[in-house]
Amino acid sequence: MSGLRGARTCPGPGEASDLKSPLGAKFREPLTETRFQQLFGDAEQEPELLAEPRWSRLWRRRARACSGPGAWRLLLARLPPLRWLPHYRWRAWLLGDAVAGLTVGIVHVPQGMAFALLTSVPPVFGLYTSFFPVLIYTLLGTGRHLSTGTFAVLSLMTGSAVERLVPEPLSGNLSAVEREQLDAQRLGMFALQLGVLATFLSEPVVKALTSGAALHVLVSQLPSLLGVPLPRQIGCFALFKTLAAVLTALPRSSPAELTISALSLALLVPVKELNARFRDRLPTPIPGEVAMVLLASVLCYASSLDTRYNVQIVGLLPRGFPQPLLPSLAELPRILADSLPMALVTFAVSASLASIYADKYSYTIDSNQELLAHGVSNLVSSLFSCFPNSATLATTSLLVDAGGNTQLAGLFSCVVVLSVLLWLGPLFHYLPKAVLACINISSMRQMFFQMRELPQLWRISRVDFAVWTVTWVAVVALRVDLGLAVGVLFSLMTVVCRTQRVQCLALGLAEGTELYRPLRESRKLLQVPGLCILSYPAPLYFGTRGQFRRILEWHLGLGEGGKEAPKTDGPPGAVAEPVRVAVLDCSGVTFADAAGAREVVQLASRCRDAGIHLLLAQCNASVRGTLTQAGLLDRVTPEQLFVSVQDAAAHALERLELSGPKTCTVWV
Repeated sequence: MSGLRGARTCPGPGEASDLKSPLGAKFREPLTETRFQQLFGDAEQEPELLAEPRWSRLWRRRARACSGPGAWRLLLARLPPLRWLPHYRWRAWLLGDAVAGLTVGIVHVPQGMAFALLTSVPPVFGLYTSFFPVLIYTLLGTGRHLSTGTFAVLSLMTGSAVERLVPEPLSGNLSAVEREQLDAQRLGMFALQLGVLATFLSEPVVKALTSGAALHVLVSQLPSLLGVPLPRQIGCFALFKTLAAVLTALPRSSPAELTISALSLALLVPVKELNARFRDRLPTPIPGEVAMVLLASVLCYASSLDTRYNVQIVGLLPRGFPQPLLPSLAELPRILADSLPMALVTFAVSASLASIYADKYSYTIDSNQELLAHGVSNLVSSLFSCFPNSATLATTSLLVDAGGNTQLAGLFSCVVVLSVLLWLGPLFHYLPKAVLACINISSMRQMFFQMRELPQLWRISRVDFAVWTVTWVAVVALRVDLGLAVGVLFSLMTVVCRTQRVQCLALGLAEGTELYRPLRESRKLLQVPGLCILSYPAPLYFGTRGQFRRILEWHLGLGEGGKEAPKTDGPPGAVAEPVRVAVLDCSGVTFADAAGAREVVQLASRCRDAGIHLLLAQCNASVRGTLTQAGLLDRVTPEQLFVSVQDAAAHALERLELSGPKTCTVWV
């Protein structure tokens, strides 16, 4: 293509060239893909590998894994303590892990019981969830600074599903046996959750999800704060239904529980702020939740608030561990729809946190092993009456601030929760549930503050800002799981829309170099008459094939009726020389499907009919294989496939006979 505004043209035959060679340039012949494989490829083994069936290669790899060394490598990969424990620095790390583990364990106790309220199960199940998953992740996880356990967003999603699948009778009058059966049925609903099923979620989706869920947590705890017994709202617009119900029942609120809630928030919120502001100066964060729990339990016991003012308390916490219970497979179809979004949130949040701290402290994590660790953690712990769990930002930050270094801190955390389950449980008998609701609300502080990142996100990427906003509005207005689905779909739509809005760039040679750059970047780029070099920087699939066809027709002058004059970006009336050689740079084509491959084959046919010599440059192995299977080599020869744009352009110059022998070679 010629005639582009600001582009300079190379001299014709017999004209002097002012093109300067770069300093120290060497010259070689243009390399096609076939020639490159002959020179640098493994020509002897490649046919054997291509001839060998895929199942045979997989079988050979499996056989090597079953050998002695292979089995040991597999064991090291699946049990990370076998790798890091022999290199553990006992004198430097043990004290920090012990202090951090005990600190996190102390926080796990009140938070576990508080998040159990969000899940609509008794508080003791929150203690189970703060013990078994932490222990399993310590043995299987690769995140040295990751703290797992109860997570408010997952607890909220679980509670909504529990209320829908196993609703509590409207009367609310249940005997002890009926209450125990109801709680067991509710936990059994999620014993089969698919913790190992997860996918990648973008950062705006995850942050909007957690921020929107924090608002759901705040509104869902209002009845407990006010002492108003209200049925839990489920389904779409549950947040607004709950707000309306709370406003209606506000005159019936309990003064005693309202006072307890106000005093608890007055203590917890400033302590959270002090811990955040002076985190670098404090040797360990102030355990405001623990102090509030102990103080409220003592005051409730001394004042008999439960009997005199009907304050709701935690009650008896069973000692020991529950018996393992296998779930009923008959419940699987009912919980699959709820388990999928929980599994996605579990792995997305946990993997994001693990990656953040791995980058911060310069070590690597194994994504596949993390997926296995969280899947096994959720699957095994569900047999012991645990609800879905994941890593949490609050306890992970607390572990790092307290000096944690490795997964060994999780064992010390388990010791604290274990002591509560075995011996210290009766101390929490008189703990008001309003205090647990306040702990839930105060723990949402970091999630609410994520909104402060929106102005920066707007400056960085308007598309990500739109993804964040749409996800947050969907989570708040609908349900958390539906909001997650809307956010994921909208995020994928933005990716598809971006691939359909790319521009095909015409390239020119930068004088004195071997670089080909877009012509619109500079007026000093050289362009050869009759030669059109195009770069298409997008995947070639069914959604972009139409755009690909229109762009190539525009640049090459290929109309529906046959060969047309190529279009120009020059001034009106400028005459463009017909394209005789076209180079298509495929380095930006990451993949091609059948529809896209057929479009390239049709382009090759139309170029051949129009007398245009088409060259393809820098196709990756996947795209090259797809094009070959679609029949490209029936339209072009292997000599028209080049390893780089420079090689293809050098061959084009030779074909156009615009230069001497040296101009046909490539600078390296």
